[in-house]
Amino acid sequence: MYDNDIAVVGLAVMGQNLALNMARHGLGVTVYNRTWEKTEAFMAGPAQGASIIAAMDLKALAASLKKPRAVFLMVKAGSAVDDLLDELLPWLEPGDIVMDGGNSHFEDTTARVLRMRDKGVSFLGVGVSGGEKGALLGPSIMPGGPRQAWERVAPMLAAIAAKTGDGRPCTGYMGRDGAGHFVKMVHNGIEYGVMQLLAEAHDLLLRGHGMEARAQSEVFDEWNAGSQASFLLEITADILARRDALTDAPILDVITDTAGSKGTGLWTSRSALTLGVPVPTITAAVEARMLSNLRDLRRMSAPLLPGPRETPPPADRECLGRALFLATLAAYAQGFALIRAAEEAWGFGLDTSEIARVWREGCIIRAAFLDDLVHDSPARSDAHNILLSSAFDAHVASGQAALRRTVSQAANFGVPVPGLASSLAYYDSLRSARLPANLIQAQRDYFGAHGFERTDMPGVFHGPWEE
Repeated sequence: MYDNDIAVVGLAVMGQNLALNMARHGLGVTVYNRTWEKTEAFMAGPAQGASIIAAMDLKALAASLKKPRAVFLMVKAGSAVDDLLDELLPWLEPGDIVMDGGNSHFEDTTARVLRMRDKGVSFLGVGVSGGEKGALLGPSIMPGGPRQAWERVAPMLAAIAAKTGDGRPCTGYMGRDGAGHFVKMVHNGIEYGVMQLLAEAHDLLLRGHGMEARAQSEVFDEWNAGSQASFLLEITADILARRDALTDAPILDVITDTAGSKGTGLWTSRSALTLGVPVPTITAAVEARMLSNLRDLRRMSAPLLPGPRETPPPADRECLGRALFLATLAAYAQGFALIRAAEEAWGFGLDTSEIARVWREGCIIRAAFLDDLVHDSPARSDAHNILLSSAFDAHVASGQAALRRTVSQAANFGVPVPGLASSLAYYDSLRSARLPANLIQAQRDYFGAHGFERTDMPGVFHGPWEE
């Protein structure tokens, strides 16, 4: 008979590493995987000597845990979660807590919170970011659901989470229902955007400067300093320095130019459209991945579609670096604007300052400038866009000119930069006190009698379109 603190269900690499992380922090852990052979291999390998036991079935798993039980699911998002809950529920009791650490859609999580509540069991949707290494050494953890359930598991989550410079754990209560998975979804949307921006910067250095990978690595390493420093910049510099073990060519030379996805970027764009929040940098990144998968069409079209004839001059590395940082800020600004809009619409209890703190370490989009969003509360930040924060005034002032030059050069050279271009359009739209939407109102009224609003009086009016 055991009296373990928590169970981990699902032993893919993330599940294994989370279990090892928990055991390393003094928790008694039970593990279970649908395939017993995988459980055996884990117990005979990485788990040897750790405070981890294996359960052959869910009945044994439930019996091994102290009450109220805490069960952490690390299985594929979607129907697999519901199927597992069906199997697990007979062995749970009122007061037990189930946590879903996968990339589930936040609406599915909300439905599961209600479903499990009817059974007396608390369900938490827990966003986990940091990849395999983060799961082992300390991820960023974004839990949402019943607050009382979170309070009971908070000490365990805090123990295994990444820590900021002042020792605070990168986890905190995100809000009710599907709030944790909503925040993780937005995190992933920002991740899409920043990865695309970095890929475009790499492409401009390659095509605009003819810069080989090792030299590019040094440039990205230079950019990864001060407030611009980030995990994604760091790993991009490292990737560009790596060579293929089989051919000794730069590793990017042997990787196909197509990019897959698991759908969280698309979910972000869809949620933004539902809430009426523009996230053009994120959406451009989603569409860029779609275009990358049209590889056969692109290869067929390359010699057939004409492009510019001029030879690109060397790319201005300093200019490109400033442009990249402002575009990155724009991606984060769009994500935080979406979070604010979700809070206004659904009342999850989301706190953007707390989210910025939780993202400061451990997660894929961790970045130095997030400190400014945690510690500074400038009056202008209340305008729902971080680009208006005084903390970024200097970066915005220098970055906007650099971004214009970069996008203009890319267009002249025929190098696609959808992320950078969308970021610039987003920035210029924000700074436009007047946009041409009045013409769109007039067009809609002309063909559909939808009416329009006037600048000089309230009400809905129709134009003089009839002859």
